Amino acid sequence: MTALQNFTKGFIRENPVFSLLLGMCPTLGVTTSAINGLGMGLATAFVLVMSNLSISLVKNAIPDKVRIPAFVVIIASFVTVVELVMQGFVPALYEQLGLFIPLIVVNCIVLGRAEAFASKNTVLPSIIDGLSMGLGFAFALTLLGSVREFLGSGAIFNIKIIQTDMMLLFVLAPGAFFVLAYLIALMKKLNKKTK
Repeated sequence: MTALQNFTKGFIRENPVFSLLLGMCPTLGVTTSAINGLGMGLATAFVLVMSNLSISLVKNAIPDKVRIPAFVVIIASFVTVVELVMQGFVPALYEQLGLFIPLIVVNCIVLGRAEAFASKNTVLPSIIDGLSMGLGFAFALTLLGSVREFLGSGAIFNIKIIQTDMMLLFVLAPGAFFVLAYLIALMKKLNKKTK
């Protein structure tokens, strides 16, 4: 598999949200707006890249008995960095995302990529994998947040596009399920056409 194929798998074939259905808690919880989706996606992407990098470097020094707890500690360290940076530089976004930032530690995508990929590969492929999956996750959350924000308030990234009141349902929790279902169906259809 070429480097480009490895990189694009997180966007298309193995998108964490649309294909693998991983990370549903933040996907459904924070995507009330495009900015929330982008913020959460980029935070997770940073943690994915840095944890994959670190785990691929120290994988041979970690005993098998404590492999998963060691991975969690590495991931938690980078989540703490993200949390402190967001709290200091973008406090409004940090307030919006709330509890979902610390929950990156136990996100299936991050721990799954650490176990399935970074612990078995060298540094560069692990970075590419983390970047691919992280940006794919950010893309999915931003797209979902954009659609929900547009349908719910007529805006995208807080820029008003339609001046009338829209369907509030899409900004509320049930709207996340409806929009996600349609986006998954659309992505499945697009994936079939690209094969």
